[in-house]
Amino acid sequence: MELLGTLSPPWWLLLLLLLGLLIWLRRRSPWDPRKCPTDLTGKTVIVTGANSGIGKCVAMDLARRNARTILACRSRERGQAAVEEIQAATGNPAVVLRLLDTSSLASVRAFASAVLREEPRLDVLVNNAGVTGLPFTITSEGLEQTFTTNYLGPFLLTNLLLDLLKASAPARVVNVSSLRHRAGTVDCEFLTGQRQPGGYDAAYRSTKLMNLLFTTELAQRLQGTGVTVNAISPGVVNTGIMRHFSYTVRAVFSLFRPFMKSAEQGAASTIFCAVSEEAEGISGKYFDSNCRLSLPSEAARDTALARKLWEASERLTGLTKQD
Repeated sequence: MELLGTLSPPWWLLLLLLLGLLIWLRRRSPWDPRKCPTDLTGKTVIVTGANSGIGKCVAMDLARRNARTILACRSRERGQAAVEEIQAATGNPAVVLRLLDTSSLASVRAFASAVLREEPRLDVLVNNAGVTGLPFTITSEGLEQTFTTNYLGPFLLTNLLLDLLKASAPARVVNVSSLRHRAGTVDCEFLTGQRQPGGYDAAYRSTKLMNLLFTTELAQRLQGTGVTVNAISPGVVNTGIMRHFSYTVRAVFSLFRPFMKSAEQGAASTIFCAVSEEAEGISGKYFDSNCRLSLPSEAARDTALARKLWEASERLTGLTKQD
């Protein structure tokens, strides 16, 4: 921001326009979900954070493919509105709401218990829910809120549902990461707030890196089970994810809206990994917003770090006992 402040207004505007042009040129994916013939009749899918934005678009697509579609949402009111909209648009009555707040491990456990009790199968799990712009907050469970919402909650949810996914194989898990993972850092003490990452919106960037490390380690553990897991970047998408930021930040963000992907366009890479024949059998990989295999950051490919993060996450979520 200091650099921009030293530039004259014409140069400042030119930089904005050039950046906007680059975003616009990358906003369309060569893979079109509407041309993918995959039918999901008899299949069950879960999409977290499905009441708006990318999550709702993913759920809409999967419901159109005749899947039993479970919208895992924090808000009953917004979630039910999304259910009714998707049912009306797709003609699929098997679209249901289940309450889930990934910032609460208790909520994750209650949700998973209900799924295991009520659902005979699970074919696709999309870990889409995420937040950015929240202030540093320690939850009642002693965990940092953004890190729990974006990473630790989905980590626990996936592990609790793994046996059902394996029993339904072939099955797929899709973790929504971000191109911003490249600026993230990882320290297991971030999860409990004992340390904080430095920099603007650093918590979000670090959770997106953790999503990729989780994907890497999980893929190794799932070899031979018939369950695959991949991570994706939706690209720069015009959704409500910036709602927790200040008015100034949101105002600057709004300048780029004409150049961004729509939520429907941003959902393409998630849908690609969830249903496409092209992604069948691929696991442990990262796909960019154009549905192409992409090499993530060097940190995201650190298998020792992935294992260390996994072990710390197991302890914090109670999947293993504390040392």
